[in-house]
Amino acid sequence: MFGEVGQVDKVTPHQRSRNMAAVGFRDTKPELVVRHALHSMGLRFRLHQTSLPGSPDIVLKRHRTVILVHGCFWHGHSCPRGRPPATRLDFWLPKLERNRVRDRRQARQLRGLGWRVLTVWECQTKDPLKLARRLSRYFDTLID
Repeated sequence: MFGEVGQVDKVTPHQRSRNMAAVGFRDTKPELVVRHALHSMGLRFRLHQTSLPGSPDIVLKRHRTVILVHGCFWHGHSCPRGRPPATRLDFWLPKLERNRVRDRRQARQLRGLGWRVLTVWECQTKDPLKLARRLSRYFDTLID
């Protein structure tokens, strides 16, 4: 029951496992913000298409576009929210790098299948108006 050397973990390994298993990957707040913006623009989409590499968060089949909504911490964004923790770097750095490698591989596979890939970072969902403008510009160029 130790975290960092000399630190006592306050929860049992079983409870820690339950806590980590409860971390959601669907219907997250950032994903809901993006979905709301798309829906208000009149765009229709599917969620988590398991037939595509990585089961993208949002799939706009009509525009041949997938949107990946990435959490800044879990996917290693270069913003302040994307910094790794100060402790247990031997655990966290390889884990976060594996996530980034997987993200690049899945985006490459999607592009290889003819899909456009748009990544929206968690920090970009904090200002819904700015996000809506970005999405609007992106889809306006596809429609023209």
